[in-house]
Amino acid sequence: MTIWLTGIACLALGLVIGAAFASRLGGGPARVRELEEQLRRLRESDREYRESVSEHFSTTAELVKHMTESYKDVYQHLATGAQSLCSAEVASRLLPTNTDSVFEGSVAETGEIGVLPPKDYATKQDPSRKGALAEDFGLEKPKLESEDDQIAGEKNS
Repeated sequence: MTIWLTGIACLALGLVIGAAFASRLGGGPARVRELEEQLRRLRESDREYRESVSEHFSTTAELVKHMTESYKDVYQHLATGAQSLCSAEVASRLLPTNTDSVFEGSVAETGEIGVLPPKDYATKQDPSRKGALAEDFGLEKPKLESEDDQIAGEKNS
């Protein structure tokens, strides 16, 4: 009989403890509504932030575009002034009248079309060594085991 009473008491105690944990962990519908509202506010905040970043970069792009156009206008004004106020030889050396030539620098000077690959200007200790931009720079060729065995065999002979 005491075993039955002990079992029933343990079951009742377990139900009470389980209910207490469930109420603390679950929080009920009020906690769910609170978490849903917090999630909604965070999503709205994220959306506003993304819109703000997009607007910022859009404005920045417009300002840079206007700045570039203003620079071209100033450059054209200087080139025109140099041509009218200086001799033709001095004016052509100082400022070419074609504003696009300023922005195309290396292509106009070299006469080449297309993109050139980077050049290896890294200093080298020995001219016969490969430069830092070489594909196999710093990589040593692994020795095969047979080469090691041959070297060891030659030393033992």
